[in-house]
Amino acid sequence: MSVRYLTLNITPGLAGLEVNTLLRRRLGLSGTVLRRIKWLEDGITLDGARVNVRVRAKEGQTLAVRLTDPELTSGVAPIPGPLDIVYEDGDLAVLNKAPGVLVHPGHGHFDDTLGNFLMYHYKITGEESDFHPVHRLDKGTSGLVVIAKHPHAQEKLKKQLHSGAFRRVYLAVCDGAPPALSGMINAPIGQTEGSLMAREVRPDGQPARTRYKVVRPLGSRTLLELGLDTGRTHQIRVHMAYIGCPLTGDFLYGRPDPALIARPALHSAELELAHPVTGERLRFAAPLPADMAALIPKEDIP
Repeated sequence: MSVRYLTLNITPGLAGLEVNTLLRRRLGLSGTVLRRIKWLEDGITLDGARVNVRVRAKEGQTLAVRLTDPELTSGVAPIPGPLDIVYEDGDLAVLNKAPGVLVHPGHGHFDDTLGNFLMYHYKITGEESDFHPVHRLDKGTSGLVVIAKHPHAQEKLKKQLHSGAFRRVYLAVCDGAPPALSGMINAPIGQTEGSLMAREVRPDGQPARTRYKVVRPLGSRTLLELGLDTGRTHQIRVHMAYIGCPLTGDFLYGRPDPALIARPALHSAELELAHPVTGERLRFAAPLPADMAALIPKEDIP
């Protein structure tokens, strides 16, 4: 089985420092991550020998820390299923989620989610990774989603969310047209009373900000580019309905039209992030799926 280790060569400038200091300050590992692995024989080593975090490293040694989960605790069962992998390395995977697929297992869906399919992929490729989602997409939303392969990567990536380091661009088709060619919707979102699923703009809700820009008009509809400054449940759907332009096909906040599109017309089209280990900027794009592309004249598809 493939196990991910992070290593650090002890240079003269690092010699004499405690392992704990090197792990936290040089490699950026949190106490939570270290507590998961320090009891393992291969959890924290110097030149292959297990060490206590209070040991002082010597010049020329190699410090290694195990990042892979010591045991799988998510409970997500490996089940074969379709998986569109846009990018993958030892620390993360970027997937292009199909519409109608849940990211996480939940009530009534314990064997047909992206998590199940990814755990099966790990199984057949011999990778000792658990399921560590970084962010969510609604069941009906298609496009790019990031899954970490170990707790350290998950922590690092979650800290980037809703910052300039983690940039997401959505494409949507809405009914009607917004009041301006571009703007910011700044309206708090909370749960609708009496509903387990629905959300609404309400004064006592959580702060929510959505940026939008008209890409092009489509007759009675509009193609939009959207960005999130916050990450509330159903945020884009609620905000677009709030300004009178619900997403086309939105059964909850707009007008369902299964003959036109069987889900809200929302797609996670672009993603940019800093790699959780190397810091390298990574950029990804996913084309519109067929059901959304069918709403747009061919010459207008971005």
